Amino acid sequence: MMLPLVIALFSASSFAETVRVVTKENAIREDCRFLAPVKNKVYYGDELEVSARNGDWFKVKFRNVNGCINKNAVADKTVSLSDVSTKGHTTTRNEVALAGKGFTAEVEKSYKGKHPELDFNAVDGIEEYKVSEEALKIFITAGGLNPL
Repeated sequence: MMLPLVIALFSASSFAETVRVVTKENAIREDCRFLAPVKNKVYYGDELEVSARNGDWFKVKFRNVNGCINKNAVADKTVSLSDVSTKGHTTTRNEVALAGKGFTAEVEKSYKGKHPELDFNAVDGIEEYKVSEEALKIFITAGGLNPL
């Protein structure tokens, strides 16, 4: 009698929903709000186990840490588009895959080699710009914004 219940529970847990982080770096937060304390950092490609959805947030588990992450930081599907054509420009399958993956140092080096006319200084500057959690809280409070 107990065996069917154990099998059912095991089967349900083995098919739990997972999502992958699609941003370079993000945080699993204590509560489902942007300024909640950070419990763990996650990085592109990390796989998170989803226990529930709460509006724009996922309740997740990663390395035995439970918390919340915003839906914009994760995807439940991988990019699998074939060639895409937009206004006379054809985007290759490889470019679509790279866009889904992110612009790594290796990808940037390869792209710079193929397009020496492009200037990446502004992109590099933006990537290096960091805002601390404390500075963000001050900005939101001073501006009377709702941090949801």
